[in-house]
Amino acid sequence: MVVPELRPWRAAGPHVVRIADAVRPRLARVAAATGPWFTRGRRPGSPQAPRVARPGTGWYTATAATAGLALAAGVATAAGPWDSSGQRTAERHRAVALEASRGTDHDGSRARAGTPPRGPGAAPPAPSVLTGLGGTATAARSAPAGKALAAVLDPLLKDPVLGRRSAAVVDVVTGRRLYGADSGNALTPASTTKIATAVAALSALGPDHRLTTRTVYEPDTEEVVLVGGGDPTLTARKNAKGSASLRDLASRTAAALAKRGVRKVTLSYDTTLYKGDTAHPIGRNENLAAVTPLMADEGRTDDSSSGPVERVVDPAADAARTFGDLLKKHGITATPPGPSKSTTRATTLATVSSPPLSSLVERMLTNSDNDLAEALARHTAVATGKPADFGGAGAAVTARLKQLKLPVKGVVIKDGSGLDRGGRLTADLLTALLVKAGDPAHPELRSALTGLPVAGFTGTLSGRYADGAAGLVRAKTGTLTGVNTLAGTVVDRDGRLLAFAFLANDTAGAEAAQTTLDKAATALARCGCRTP
Repeated sequence: MVVPELRPWRAAGPHVVRIADAVRPRLARVAAATGPWFTRGRRPGSPQAPRVARPGTGWYTATAATAGLALAAGVATAAGPWDSSGQRTAERHRAVALEASRGTDHDGSRARAGTPPRGPGAAPPAPSVLTGLGGTATAARSAPAGKALAAVLDPLLKDPVLGRRSAAVVDVVTGRRLYGADSGNALTPASTTKIATAVAALSALGPDHRLTTRTVYEPDTEEVVLVGGGDPTLTARKNAKGSASLRDLASRTAAALAKRGVRKVTLSYDTTLYKGDTAHPIGRNENLAAVTPLMADEGRTDDSSSGPVERVVDPAADAARTFGDLLKKHGITATPPGPSKSTTRATTLATVSSPPLSSLVERMLTNSDNDLAEALARHTAVATGKPADFGGAGAAVTARLKQLKLPVKGVVIKDGSGLDRGGRLTADLLTALLVKAGDPAHPELRSALTGLPVAGFTGTLSGRYADGAAGLVRAKTGTLTGVNTLAGTVVDRDGRLLAFAFLANDTAGAEAAQTTLDKAATALARCGCRTP
């Protein structure tokens, strides 16, 4: 799995503005026509709760590149998976704000095709993202025919470079499988596992759920306990960029202590939310910190926010030490921290909360964030009464998928990230997950689609499809040694929204296999493939 940050967008700005100016009248007509649908409620259990969307001129310009396909798909399906902004605010802000590109494969080699190119010529052309807005995006056209799809895909997917493979293409509107090649074969999925993690977490917790870190005061021992809430996005940096801030927590805690007249405390930290070993079965790895419910900035030893980097040995102890230093700046003297457990007698001093789960899911999928993936799998376990360890998390995710009536025969979920090579998924399950996330009956799952990287534009696909289906493919990548996978959605030439999953194991070379899978996705985008 390649894990670069989102690409620089400033170079694309003038071009995107010109494209947006050209299509703004058409976008306005589409938005007006679909407005009632876009303002429907999104919360599970309250499908009609009003939420007014007021996109203006700035919206059309800023989101033309990333959101054009999503809006087209929404028009195409009439009840499609995306909201009126295409992708949620969190992803758009990250696409604008993040500058550096970082990436690696999980086998330890540096990223090539998955790493965004630099410089003013790096941005792909925006028109491909806007394909389908001119009346071609309509569900009135029939889905591709199976034989026609097989004629296009078989020559690519039978390439020996892919080794063993499992492939499926499904019509998102009807849920009907249009193409299958050993689609029930359970293979190592690598990071496409994160799609299953996303759907399970959203199903168990809901899109508005937030992860809360808190401090409590033990009156008997005059002890302040920093209680980990399982939020790997908690940050100690000055600019929190919307994440929960350890600095804010220290400030609020100090103020609460000052009101009590307390200036000296014993500092402890509580990591009992999770159970079991903190070490992933793959061992220490730059792609993942120790799995603990308390950490700041994912235990990174530099200022990066995604991609591989050396991690601190004990993220919880490190976060607690940083917290103690921050308390001192506010006039509170704290002892060196040690592990403890808060009691029922403790009173809450202060809390900070993460962005909503929908935003966390999008970040996880776009950046292929392993720390978030493992955290969300454990939160799924906590929410469903399973042990919050690797085994319990895998069982909890599987149980949620069963509850959603998804095909789990042969499926083995070992972790939330897909780093464990013992995991097994099928192309049938991956496409079913994508269709379920687009089902109007399950709006709570929608961010499992909106977080998918956009080919040629965002996340782990930002450096791919420069000469192919940029903007038309949205997909989660997966790469381990000998494993290449790709699963997502594509708008074909006739404006039909398709879900696809391609898994390849025992591949003959990562770059060659990745190129072949990209060609297969591009072939889907270019294919009309309808029965005359």
